[in-house]
Amino acid sequence: MTDLLDIRRIYLEPAAAELPRGREVLARFPDATIVEVESHQRIPELYGDETNVRRWVRIKQEALVLGVRKTLTARPNGRSADFIAPSSANGCAMACAYCYVPRHKGYSNPITVFANIEKIAGYLKRHAGRQGAKPEPNECDPHAWVYDIGENSDCSVDARISDNVRDLVTLFRDLPNAKASFATKHVNRDLLGWDPRGRTRIRFSLMPPADAKLLDIRTSAIPDRIAAIDDFVAAGYEVHVNFSPVVVRDGWLADWAELLDRLDAGIGAEAKKQLAAEIIFLTHNRGLHEVNLGWHPRAEEVLWQPALQQPKRSQNGDLNVRYRTGAKGGYVRALTDLIAERTPYLHVRYAF
Repeated sequence: MTDLLDIRRIYLEPAAAELPRGREVLARFPDATIVEVESHQRIPELYGDETNVRRWVRIKQEALVLGVRKTLTARPNGRSADFIAPSSANGCAMACAYCYVPRHKGYSNPITVFANIEKIAGYLKRHAGRQGAKPEPNECDPHAWVYDIGENSDCSVDARISDNVRDLVTLFRDLPNAKASFATKHVNRDLLGWDPRGRTRIRFSLMPPADAKLLDIRTSAIPDRIAAIDDFVAAGYEVHVNFSPVVVRDGWLADWAELLDRLDAGIGAEAKKQLAAEIIFLTHNRGLHEVNLGWHPRAEEVLWQPALQQPKRSQNGDLNVRYRTGAKGGYVRALTDLIAERTPYLHVRYAF
């Protein structure tokens, strides 16, 4: 764990230390320096300071924030999940160059663990209970209400810091009408012993290894993610794949063909029988582009392609860029046709 996490400073909301989960996390890192803060959302030396770009990875490796989540809401989603659950953590120890989180929180954004997991779990249990039976199938799931429990973090990494994710997997194991879901780029085999009984969906994010080497900084290697799929299926997880983000560049489609062949050769019949995919083409952001130039400019050679991209103003006013209308439709068709040819059993839940 020391390569990914070497926690030396814990920024602590005092209220978190009064809760059992907070005390457990503090006990896991007894040598860490404790820095008390008024709010986990306002830590100037971590967030919003552009000079932190030079310390991007070190902050992610060495800093941990321990707080209390104040707002509990389950937002409707309808694409990857029916609802986005209130997160039990946010931020990440990994450093993917395309991650949208730095656009909103600012710069490095290490992991924040929320200590009030009992309230989060209780809220989710009540919310799922109010939904009743799912009236009809949708692209999220044919039977269960799906709750994404890792929108702003990677739950496989979070599980190395606290038992929050395990508590949520245990919660959904016993909910008859709902299941948990999260995407991950980190193989954490500790999760194999949790007995999810098919009520947690893990979505392993995959991309061609050449892209991952450049863009997926501090993540598990693509062959390791593929190799984990059969084991997680055998352990009782539903396992899907995320092809995300799809980056258009010279030779991109040939590299995706090779990845699909690797996937096909690397998993068994049980995994193939239940496998589905989400496909998300790259959306980038001018602000993140400027940040990346300060710590990983090589990534911007493929992420920032003005000749291929067009601007789009987001709902919160950010200037995003995505592949040009018309051309993008062709890229999507090319990839989905390739999937139909190389891995015909792989159901594409959605592609955009």
